[in-house]
Amino acid sequence: MKVSRMKYVAVILLLLWNVISYSQDSSIQFRDVNVEIDGSLNEEVWKSIPVHTNFHNLLPTDEGLADNQTEVKIFHNGEYLFVGAIYHDTTSKQQVSSLKRDVSIGISDAFIMVLDTQHQQQNGNLFAVNTYGTQVDALVERNESGYGLNFSWNAVWKTKTAVVGNDKIYEIAIPFKALNFDKEKSTFGVQFYVRDIKNNSWTILTDLSRNYLTFDLRFTKPFRLEKVPETIRSRFAVSPSVTLNYQNVDSDDETTFRPSLDVQYNLSSSLKLDATINPDFSQIDVDQQVTNLSRFSVFFPERRNFFLENADLFANLGTSDVNPFYSRKIGAENEIQFGLKLSGNVAQRTRIGVLNVQTNKNENINAQNYSVVVGEQQLTKQLTATAFMINRQETEGFGFIDDYNRVAGANLNFKSGNNKWIGLVNAAMSFNPESSGKNKFLNLGIDYNDRGLQGGFSVKKVEENYITDVGFTPRLFTYDAVNDVVVREGYYQTSSYLQYTKFYDSSRKLNSIRYLNYSNNTYFDVDGSINQMSHFLNSAVFFKDLSAVYYVLNYDEIDLKYGFDVLGNGNALSTGNYNNWNLKVGYNSANNQQLRYRVNIQKGRFYEGEKISGGIYVNYQLLPFANLELSHDVNSIDLNELGKETFHLSRFTGQIFFNNRLNWTTYVQYNNQRNNFNVNSRLQWEYKPLSYVYLVVTDNFDKNFNRTNWGVAFKMNYRFDF
Repeated sequence: MKVSRMKYVAVILLLLWNVISYSQDSSIQFRDVNVEIDGSLNEEVWKSIPVHTNFHNLLPTDEGLADNQTEVKIFHNGEYLFVGAIYHDTTSKQQVSSLKRDVSIGISDAFIMVLDTQHQQQNGNLFAVNTYGTQVDALVERNESGYGLNFSWNAVWKTKTAVVGNDKIYEIAIPFKALNFDKEKSTFGVQFYVRDIKNNSWTILTDLSRNYLTFDLRFTKPFRLEKVPETIRSRFAVSPSVTLNYQNVDSDDETTFRPSLDVQYNLSSSLKLDATINPDFSQIDVDQQVTNLSRFSVFFPERRNFFLENADLFANLGTSDVNPFYSRKIGAENEIQFGLKLSGNVAQRTRIGVLNVQTNKNENINAQNYSVVVGEQQLTKQLTATAFMINRQETEGFGFIDDYNRVAGANLNFKSGNNKWIGLVNAAMSFNPESSGKNKFLNLGIDYNDRGLQGGFSVKKVEENYITDVGFTPRLFTYDAVNDVVVREGYYQTSSYLQYTKFYDSSRKLNSIRYLNYSNNTYFDVDGSINQMSHFLNSAVFFKDLSAVYYVLNYDEIDLKYGFDVLGNGNALSTGNYNNWNLKVGYNSANNQQLRYRVNIQKGRFYEGEKISGGIYVNYQLLPFANLELSHDVNSIDLNELGKETFHLSRFTGQIFFNNRLNWTTYVQYNNQRNNFNVNSRLQWEYKPLSYVYLVVTDNFDKNFNRTNWGVAFKMNYRFDF
């Protein structure tokens, strides 16, 4: 009897000790040592660091602890944050999708870490590495419905991987100068998770429901940082570059040589100053072309380095479809002389962003100055307020001309304590010398997220004089194809969605069924009449390997007020009421196969006629040597007497990897809607971290394969860290 009691007491004491030890171990210890990043974890310091393990399942099930566990150790020496991770796999096999930096880690064996260095759930950093040592880094940005990733952001950090038996070993060193931290704040929010593409699983440190994103900052774990660094040893990063560009357009050739300079200076551990002089903002990586059958513009993401540090401060001042600041408009039509940007935390709960860019004068546009001031204040753990001012003004010499566009506004973001509700309120006004009144934008939105059930509702008001010269407000402007004019009209918009999914964790064949995914967008004219009502209905069956079969039904009621030349043949649709519908069915294969594919077919009514569409995507991985992708979309539109047209959009991407520093990528794109056949072939060598050599050949033809222009570009930059 005494023995059993003693065993019982021993078990209780052991459990209590584990709980106490686990709570005490949630720290990033300081050790005054350096380690060699070689993927071995054989230094003595690794043996004395607490282990963080007991990873939970997230996908394909979020029930219970993971069968394949991961052990993580973390410490710092004042200059670097060191992380060592061992994933206990059941096979020595490795599977990755790419050796190219910043390609999405979702279809590779990989270890990922998220850092919320301010521990305010506002913004953070993601660092990931696949088993071949390829680095992925990104900003974690708060957006209107939660969080998103910006893979264009880059930092200099070290990593090395190894495979020992079945174990996958990851060793990482991240310099503190790459992080936005507060020396007065000793707590970091940290998340670790592992992707095993071979068994299609995600496992994560925090016990997280699958309806949340892995990088959701609300679920990072608090880690106490011992001996927070007082100063950053390296403050300067200087990147000079040169670009030599040859262009031949209609047999006229031009060669340009352009030097530039980018500088980043750490004013403090949380406040950064970026400067650029005579920058080269050429798009070395081409935008993926799309078929646009709507009446409005298409959004493309920002990729230019100068705009990326603390980009969420500037990029989330509105909503996804009504945003007062869209940085890609700066420098799109005339060259940039210089730019300055100050961004980061000035206090634990206060962030600021100040940006100023000056452009040159060209034949069509006078010189312009662009300024943005943003302030973000976390009022409580649930509430964050943002205020901003944006100014575009014509300049002459060192003076300002009375031709300007200004936008001022404020936002309020809400996150509930139970992490199920997110709210957003926006209010803004624009100011122009040629218009006054009717210049407001208002938005109120709420989103709900629970396991299996999500929903949301928002309402917007965009007045006709809410003009944002540096913004993205596509629906405010409508092209009248009959009169060849652009009409600006205000509108109201209501949006709602509801999604219900049931999970089958005990089933051998089914993973989940999305029984309902419905959304509605309704646009009203200023007089209250409905201009367009769009319905979206979708259901899908996800099998155990996460392959899926689905359908999508779209139904649009449109009051077409202006002529719309959808075919681009000069025959515009007449004004009036139209009811469009489209049924799409498709299948997506499992992502963990060497050959992946997606296929869909669509049919429906389109204005005065009908539309039949289809699409196919095929990806074949010959990793670690090559990755081949091919996609083709076709839209056959018959508008009876207005004409018939078939739009083809094809894209081939071939990537050859010599190693994870040197790769050769070729894009071939054919888009007969834009009358363009494009070949872009790029050799990219990262000869030292974030120092690149590019050699790019671009060739463009019309749809009859007559050459319209071609060119060759050589670009080289070198990053100095002082």
